[in-house]
Amino acid sequence: MKTAQSEPRASRWPSQIKYIIGNEACERFSYYGMRSILAGYVTGAVLKGGLGQDADTGTGIIHLFVFVNYFMPLLGAWLSDKLLGRYHTILWLSLFYCAGHGVLACSEWAGGVDGKTSCLFVGLALIAVGSGGIKPCVSAFIGDQFGHDQNHLLQKAFGAFYWAINFGSFFSFLAIPWIKDRWGFGLAFGVPGILMAVATFIFWLGTPHYARVPPSRVTHAAGFFRVFWQALAARRSAGQPFWDAALVRFSRREVDAARSVLPILGVFALMPAFWTLFDQVNSTWVLQGQMMVPFELWGLTLGAEQMQSANPVIVMLLLPLLTWCVYPRIGKLAAPLRRMSAGMFLGAIAYLVVAALQSRIEAGAHLCVLWQLAPYVILTTAEVLISTTGLEFAFREAAPEMKSTIMSFWLLTIAVGNLLVAGITKFLGGSAPGAHHASVSTARFLLYAGITLAVAVLFSIQSAFYRYRDEAAARGA
Repeated sequence: MKTAQSEPRASRWPSQIKYIIGNEACERFSYYGMRSILAGYVTGAVLKGGLGQDADTGTGIIHLFVFVNYFMPLLGAWLSDKLLGRYHTILWLSLFYCAGHGVLACSEWAGGVDGKTSCLFVGLALIAVGSGGIKPCVSAFIGDQFGHDQNHLLQKAFGAFYWAINFGSFFSFLAIPWIKDRWGFGLAFGVPGILMAVATFIFWLGTPHYARVPPSRVTHAAGFFRVFWQALAARRSAGQPFWDAALVRFSRREVDAARSVLPILGVFALMPAFWTLFDQVNSTWVLQGQMMVPFELWGLTLGAEQMQSANPVIVMLLLPLLTWCVYPRIGKLAAPLRRMSAGMFLGAIAYLVVAALQSRIEAGAHLCVLWQLAPYVILTTAEVLISTTGLEFAFREAAPEMKSTIMSFWLLTIAVGNLLVAGITKFLGGSAPGAHHASVSTARFLLYAGITLAVAVLFSIQSAFYRYRDEAAARGA
């Protein structure tokens, strides 16, 4: 029975959430500010401070970086769950993050294209370790701050968390290209580093207030891989369930926690198809926008790099609308996997629109860059349905001991999606006719649309048979 004292706590957010959300807004400014000019830096003319690479090379470098960035959550989750705990993992890996931005900012003085290229790879590697390492920890850490009587607040909390991501990225997409155009790449890479330092400071300010889940070296709880390998390698009697074979070494609680992971991974297995689409917003979509006519408004020029700001603006408009107005009114249709299924189909549609625009460009039409707003709206709606929902789904369905591990697997789907883009670009790079680069061509965009449409059908079928651990999620609550 709830007391009068416990009732207010159950209905309000923990006060320390503001430090995590403030940290996230600044950290995302730093990350997307750097990425907003990365395609232009790699493919830009050497005389203008760029590296002079072609579009296919630039696409490959960017998506390999994003792959590593989203592969590193496996390291972050291991450090967090096994050794350091989420708080210390976030704090210490943030310093690597700051150092990576510093290396990129200093590339102006590296001397020649070779020196700049070396700085690029070192800087991106440090950013990947820092950014990727903290990713599964921050999203799980925000959930740690809520008690069991506050689970009904998680949907809105993750919505606000994702809103902060886009608040930071919106300003970075406008400010950093503007700084680059006026003062060069050195300062444009330096400002994101300053924002990452601010993000680290804001996170540190909340130290006295955080709820912390101790790592397994303190609780002595076994991780997923230890239990899985024990179940796989152990001798079992006839008819014995797979996971029960691990009970000879681990407790029922540890085995049940590990058991919760595989059904979630089955859902995640199809998600890379969406990320092959979404993360091209910062690569092939920018390169497509450079083939289009910039838009002039009140003396301001809106070009390919600035168009990236459309994504966070649309997210900030859609998130409150969907979270507070639409989802509560549609009941079971708002169940996480149904939302994600709809997002997959919308992603495929967005690329059909991109392909249509590209076909007109290849036919010689001079399109205004504002035409890209149409696919931006469609793909961003898909992102809201998939990305924010995926964070919520991962946290609600995972056992408490496995939350960072599950978050790392969710982020690994983004890594695999970007690896697919890099691989497709590498192996099909020479297939486009004429002067067009294969990575920015009608045929390539249609290929991605077709792959995603097929996966969307499979995902919808799989979702229909998934059994939720959290029964409230199945009801869309």
